[in-house]
Amino acid sequence: MSFYRNAVWFVKAMQEYTKSGYEAAAKHFAPADLDVNLSGRSFMVTGANSGIGKATAQEIAKRGGTVHMICRNKGRAETAKDEIVAQSKNENVHVHIVDMSSARQVWEFAQNFSQNNKLHVLINNAGCMVNQRELTEEGLEKNFATNTLGTYILTTALIPAMKKVEDPRVITVSSGGMLTQKLNVDDLQSEKGTFDGTMTYAQNKRQQVILTERWASQHKEIHFSSMHPGWADTPALQSSMPSFHAKMQSKLRTEAMGADTVVWLAVSAAAIKQPSGLFFQDRKPVATHLPLASSRSSPQEEEKLLAVLEEFAQSFKP
Repeated sequence: MSFYRNAVWFVKAMQEYTKSGYEAAAKHFAPADLDVNLSGRSFMVTGANSGIGKATAQEIAKRGGTVHMICRNKGRAETAKDEIVAQSKNENVHVHIVDMSSARQVWEFAQNFSQNNKLHVLINNAGCMVNQRELTEEGLEKNFATNTLGTYILTTALIPAMKKVEDPRVITVSSGGMLTQKLNVDDLQSEKGTFDGTMTYAQNKRQQVILTERWASQHKEIHFSSMHPGWADTPALQSSMPSFHAKMQSKLRTEAMGADTVVWLAVSAAAIKQPSGLFFQDRKPVATHLPLASSRSSPQEEEKLLAVLEEFAQSFKP
């Protein structure tokens, strides 16, 4: 079944996830959707010093929003901030140094932030694809720690504060690669079999989509969505999948194309007319499973995912 899933997915991906796929979809976009003044609204973007995160932060700053950049590397973050401020003429851009793979750091940051700041929109963009199995200082597999547990802790810690503001939204940058994966709650840290970083990443991205659906059902006051940015030419893609990047470079989307739906979900009135909890691609909700792919999980499996994440989260809470 996984061979069938991968084959169907690749055909779909070549048609839809490339630059030409974006250009075809963009013919139907409403330009006025992004014609907004974001003054007075506060946005948090994780992984904001490069790639899709930086492009997203830039578009929000251009429209007058306050941007909180969550980054791991102080030097790169400050350089990115300076570029965003220079291009947007918006001084309300702030850098916070947080390693999203460190559960304790994420907790401490989220608790301090929500005591001192308002937040209208959280954009979970930070991602990690480590191709050799590697543990964090806290003993967690690094992809899982960053993509799933870090996202879970940051979001759940900020939800109470976000319920107090007008039009709160949470957008999680997932990946179409998750369509190749069925949730596997029995090996969340990739301890069994041969480690495959690409498959681990795709599994994490499936977990993010399920979390988005669950959060939407639990927290009606907040609009949740997940999305696939397409195949974009980012530093992260080049470093984590160099051979794929080399072969596909002429077909890859720009960073701005990858960020377009993130920005649309974060700022447009049209986005919140859609039900909460959906998965988007090129400004449209799309299916979270391929036809006949047997990738659906049971409610019990999804409950177990949430229970395990909550147990991990509480164990690292300061």
